[in-house]
Amino acid sequence: MSKDNKIDQELVRQLAVILNETDLTEIEVEQGDLHIRVARNITMSVAAPVAQPAMAAPAMQAAPTAVAEAPQAAESKGHVVKSPMVGTAYLAPEPGADEFVKVGDTVTAGQTILIVEAMKHMNQISADRAGKVTEIFVESGQPVEYGEPLLTLE
Repeated sequence: MSKDNKIDQELVRQLAVILNETDLTEIEVEQGDLHIRVARNITMSVAAPVAQPAMAAPAMQAAPTAVAEAPQAAESKGHVVKSPMVGTAYLAPEPGADEFVKVGDTVTAGQTILIVEAMKHMNQISADRAGKVTEIFVESGQPVEYGEPLLTLE
């Protein structure tokens, strides 16, 4: 292998770090004749779809429909608080504890309304304005996507 054809291991490491930090599944870089693709297999971390692929496919197809319908219903009733990141939503600070908010609760701007765990970090999600919680779209332990509606404030 000539010197020009050596793989830049530091670049591959940097891409892997970016991949993990951004919670992406793959990243590609092209510079001249050099083309590097770094990807990770996310199906290994989700046991149910691997064990029962026939059941996982319909569930995965139904989820985007439910997410797509939720903002339309929520926007007509009030202010929708959306997830600022990809992760797992938790409605309480720890298992067995009271939830941060329930439907009917009044919240103040800056008040913690739930937690989104991303890459082993618990990120407190705060209300961006005061209001009354009219709907909660997620359940504790549910995966959420960036921009997915979490709850509605009136």
